[in-house]
Amino acid sequence: MIEIDGQIYALDDPLVIAVLAGVGVVFLILVLLIMAVRAAGQSAKLSAPLAQQLGILGQHVQQLGAGQEQLRGGLQTVSDTQAMAQTQVIQTMETRLATVQQQMQDRLADNALRSARSLSDMQERVKEALHGSSKQTTTSLTQLQERLAAIDKAQDNITKLSGDVLSLQDILSNKQTRGAFGEIQLHDIVSKALPKDSFSFQHTLSNGKRADCLVHLPNPPGPIVIDSKFPLEAYEALRNAETDWDLKEAVAKMKVAVTKHISDISSKYILDGETADGALMFLPSEAVYAELHANFPELVRKGFDVRVWIVSPTTCMATLNTMRAILKDARMREHAGAIRSELAKLVADVDRLGTRVGNLDRHFSQASKDIEEIKISSDKAGKRAHRLDNFDFEDLSPDENANVVPLAKPDH
Repeated sequence: MIEIDGQIYALDDPLVIAVLAGVGVVFLILVLLIMAVRAAGQSAKLSAPLAQQLGILGQHVQQLGAGQEQLRGGLQTVSDTQAMAQTQVIQTMETRLATVQQQMQDRLADNALRSARSLSDMQERVKEALHGSSKQTTTSLTQLQERLAAIDKAQDNITKLSGDVLSLQDILSNKQTRGAFGEIQLHDIVSKALPKDSFSFQHTLSNGKRADCLVHLPNPPGPIVIDSKFPLEAYEALRNAETDWDLKEAVAKMKVAVTKHISDISSKYILDGETADGALMFLPSEAVYAELHANFPELVRKGFDVRVWIVSPTTCMATLNTMRAILKDARMREHAGAIRSELAKLVADVDRLGTRVGNLDRHFSQASKDIEEIKISSDKAGKRAHRLDNFDFEDLSPDENANVVPLAKPDH
């Protein structure tokens, strides 16, 4: 509610609302006029520099037009110069092209002559080469026939060798012959590594068991047995296994075979008071030995537990060389007394030699002194003989004159 001059008007009266709206519009128009006036003043202030810049821009535009005219004239000059240069280049190129064409024609003619000559020479060479090739072919065929004959001979040797291999397979397929093969190999290795009197083959022990080889080592450790074993069937089954079941069966077969060999050697060839407290199991195959150490370490440890050491040809040779050193040391100890006696005699001989050398040195010193005195006497005698030869009596000294015997006057 609004009260004006004693009259009250309601705010929701349409007339009051229209009057208020008109007043607001008038107020807004006044504000906009004031802002427009201010904006016009500011525009007037800003338009002066803009007018100056427009003037400067006009001058630049005039200068740009003049530069455009100059550029048009320069482009015309360049175009004329380029046209003249193109004309000269074309003329020069035509002249050079004619010269090059003439040179090419000359060269082509020369090349044609050279090609004809080369072709003729090549034909001659081909003829000679064909003639030489025919000779070489004949020689090569002769050599080929000789080589084919050599190949036929080698084929016969291969056939014979294959038969030998088959016979070797037959030998290895039999347990007895395979055992003999291992014993022969062991015999060869031991014979080369040890002295002849330090081992014996097929030695019979007190329990009636016969050992392949007995090495006579001194105590300790005492004589040691080397027995040859060859589990070939188990190894071949292991190598030829195609399925997991075959491999499992072959592994079990290998374990059983090696374990049996270790047990047999431990029970038969290790005797208290007669042999050493260990024995060697000789495998004549490096492949089987490598397979055991690579994939069956428990079998090797089992051998260690019962003092059965597994050796291959290579490791057996190394072990035998160690035994040879032990035998040499034992023999040196056995002959220690004789060696000491000989050393004492050697010391006495050396002392005696020293004494005699000293005596000889003294004799040489005395002889050297006597020789020096003899040389002095010889020099004096030589001088006197020389003076006597020249009758040089006036040079005698007074002492020497006193010793001169005067000559007696002869009686008349």
